[in-house]
Amino acid sequence: MDIFERIRKDEGGPLGQYRKQAEGYHLFPKLEGPIEPYMVFNGKKVLAWTFNNYLGLANHPEVRKADAAAAEKWGLGYPMGARMMSGHTSLHEKLEAELAAFEKKEDAYLFNYGYQGMVSTIDALLNRRDVAVYDSEAHACIVDGLRLHMGQRIVYPHNNLEKCDKALERATRLTEKTGGGILLITEGVYGMTGALGFLDKIVSLKKKYDFRILIDDAHGFGVMGPNGRGTSEHFGIMDEIDLYFGAFAKSMAGIGGFVSGPAEIINYLRYNLRSQIFAKSLPMAMVEGLLKRLDMIRTMPELREKLWTITKALQDGLRKSGFDIGPAEACVTPVFMKGGLAQATNLLIDLRENHRVFCSVVTYPAVARDIIMFRLIPTASHSLEHVEYTINAFTEVQKKLKEGAYEGTELRNMAIT
Repeated sequence: MDIFERIRKDEGGPLGQYRKQAEGYHLFPKLEGPIEPYMVFNGKKVLAWTFNNYLGLANHPEVRKADAAAAEKWGLGYPMGARMMSGHTSLHEKLEAELAAFEKKEDAYLFNYGYQGMVSTIDALLNRRDVAVYDSEAHACIVDGLRLHMGQRIVYPHNNLEKCDKALERATRLTEKTGGGILLITEGVYGMTGALGFLDKIVSLKKKYDFRILIDDAHGFGVMGPNGRGTSEHFGIMDEIDLYFGAFAKSMAGIGGFVSGPAEIINYLRYNLRSQIFAKSLPMAMVEGLLKRLDMIRTMPELREKLWTITKALQDGLRKSGFDIGPAEACVTPVFMKGGLAQATNLLIDLRENHRVFCSVVTYPAVARDIIMFRLIPTASHSLEHVEYTINAFTEVQKKLKEGAYEGTELRNMAIT
């Protein structure tokens, strides 16, 4: 069959099948205006809880000033070419050195994008004799990186220490035959639920098995730990994490990411990361802007303190109001309710149109069929008044959900006119 003909006959995949009904509202919504707590959606001002702008740096005056000055100085094209060929600069090296020092590692290397950086790191580290062990709720970038791995992959149930132990035991037996090594990949903060990876417990298994640890701490970098060095600092095990991966799209409100670790290993990655060897260098304007952001993370702890004040108020308030927010310990805050797809859709319309609260919603197949999961992202830009208003809004829609107000399969206009 012709490829295009097959695609035309397909329903559009797990998400694309809903395009006609959902595009522009539930999928690919447009939030317009400066990145602030209140933005414009569907022509109306809404209170947004949907950005990973943890420290509020996206629209911070100092960041805006630094970005504007860097763009004026360098433009967006410089440097041209990949790092290995013609896109290497002293400022790229400076940012890498400062990131390595911040994470107490020997060296670091930049990625143009966090997603492709993780995919390429896994690809470069492993050969067909090696065994990868990973958590069942690993981010898509980890899963896609492992798809490139030609050797064995072993998955263990999310944050299950006993099963992780068994996976490492099995991996050890396999590598005794292949002559390879073991790489355990996990996350510091799970971005859907706000649960922390059990890094301290995984590290303790090093006394029993011989393996290396790579952590994806995209949601922990800049946020977790006394100094914002990440989830490994939170657990007090920075020296025991072999490779630390951080992203700039969350706390840094930028683009890109980095991996840090032993100098010899980073040097190897520098010459073997296909996503960087064959891609244009991170633009200088972003590099200089990231240096400013990193300096603010180091020198302005009040941003992190404000973030945690809002996070704790939101999570404590939701729990006291009877909401199920699961094991959330980091900033990401899920709210679980009972209901199906149609109920979730009608509830979301009510929430956005009448209560003017904008957050993401997750339904089957990402969660069980009878579960609706809302995902709230608190930031240092939010206020306690925003928290109180949002909890009240969720209390009202949950009451209506239990009363059957969102029943039925037809999508209804719940907006008050």
